[in-house]
Amino acid sequence: MKRRFQNLDNIDKNKINLRKLYRYFRIRNKGKDLTKRIPVNENPEITYLQHNRSDLTYTWIGHSTFFIQCQGLNILTDPVFSKRMGTEKRLVPLGIDVASLPDIDIVIISHAHFDHLDFSSIIKLKGNPRYYVPQGLSNLFKKRKITSVSEANWWDGFKHKGIDLHFVPAQHWSRRNLFDRNQAHWGGWIIHSAEHTFYFAGDTGYFRGFCEIGKHFAIDTAFMPIGDYEPVWMSGLQHMNPEESVQAFLDLDAQTFVPMHYGTYRLSMDTGPEALERLEAEWLRKNTRNKNLNILKIGETIF
Repeated sequence: MKRRFQNLDNIDKNKINLRKLYRYFRIRNKGKDLTKRIPVNENPEITYLQHNRSDLTYTWIGHSTFFIQCQGLNILTDPVFSKRMGTEKRLVPLGIDVASLPDIDIVIISHAHFDHLDFSSIIKLKGNPRYYVPQGLSNLFKKRKITSVSEANWWDGFKHKGIDLHFVPAQHWSRRNLFDRNQAHWGGWIIHSAEHTFYFAGDTGYFRGFCEIGKHFAIDTAFMPIGDYEPVWMSGLQHMNPEESVQAFLDLDAQTFVPMHYGTYRLSMDTGPEALERLEAEWLRKNTRNKNLNILKIGETIF
């Protein structure tokens, strides 16, 4: 029997109640303003990013996809460029189209869910990237004749041309079909160089692991999920609401909070503008004056 991975403290995903699920689809849009969208940068720095091999940058392409330039390397997190995710349409344009990106050196994957691991996007990437993936996923790549893949368990580390990569815990789960639940791992990634340390949380609920990650790494920039949290009975153990995400950021003792995983696809009841409003309110309530909140527009680049 194949290994099934577990969360810390054996916490499982939320159980699905069919009666509640039926009601969820009936009331999903009730009281929601679906006309509002999150902000989009109309003039992305495409030419600059195509030629840059020296400056530290990061660009939000959408959902959990960031394009990071660090130590002369081009890095992508959970590359998803699809116009649809299941039955849901992409709500905002791509920050940068995949065809406009330069050659990619490193791709990091947080877990197997389709909104984070999209092979229709991966096959379009330029260059010959090295893929760093959770344990249990490499066979999916090899079936598609992608062999430059390294698998990781929690706390495993790799060196790649001046970059240190570390796979760290998250509270989530994994599935690609009806029969492979939790047969591949899930987690976040630390991207560390001499000039900067990034933390990419992937998908996660709030859990004690954030404090542990913060003890191991001095994090400059944390990419934190803030969306897909409603209803709590369906998402509360596997996703964070904005208030929980702020607390997780404080547990990490990171310096700059960059929100993600909101407003690109509507995969639950909450909307992107709602998530942002709650995030900004909680940030003020926590009085985080010595920390930075950096809310990016889709397609915006930070230099």
